[in-house]
Amino acid sequence: MTERTVVHLLRHGEVYNPEDVLYGRIPDFHLSELGQQMAQRIAEVTADRDIAYVVASPLERAQETAEPSAERHSLPITTDDDLIEAGNVFEGQKVGDGKKLLTRPKAWRHLWNPTQPSWGEPYEEIAARMSKAIDRARGQAQGREALLVSHQLPIWVARLDKENRRFLHNPSNRQCSLASLTSLIYDDDQLSAIVYTEPAADLVEQSTKGVGA
Repeated sequence: MTERTVVHLLRHGEVYNPEDVLYGRIPDFHLSELGQQMAQRIAEVTADRDIAYVVASPLERAQETAEPSAERHSLPITTDDDLIEAGNVFEGQKVGDGKKLLTRPKAWRHLWNPTQPSWGEPYEEIAARMSKAIDRARGQAQGREALLVSHQLPIWVARLDKENRRFLHNPSNRQCSLASLTSLIYDDDQLSAIVYTEPAADLVEQSTKGVGA
């Protein structure tokens, strides 16, 4: 008999960020009211799933996104540092879509190598730590399902890694919207499918923060 385990990578909901800064790993950035609705939506759509393990990045927005689902399944939230947002030298700055950086001479020294990337945590390191978190979750939820709450770039890099695709990419092309689920389906130890869904798509349409971390 084949044993199926599903690991859901959940991107957190919308963050309250009126100054529109790149918050990255900066603490004390919480879900907005809309983000809280997104978290509730995830709890609703996964209520009938066989969730056995809920784990989240240590950042507040991820913990708050995990709370409704953990409560629905009467599970504690485990914190895994390997799910944290990618490090970025531009944290705390207003970068918009990134084009503003090109007009700042002080930023140029960080932009020399987009394949690494030179302005933040290397993609290979992100992929390695996400793979560790995924493997731990598989072990904890063996034969059932796990919900891992993380951030856009780590989730997208994890998917590229699992699909054996190159890490260099255009951020605007990431398929990882707010409160989306990237579900890794394992049959025994073999990854058999990756399914992407947007349970909160109607709420995301109301958001102006879809590109945020």
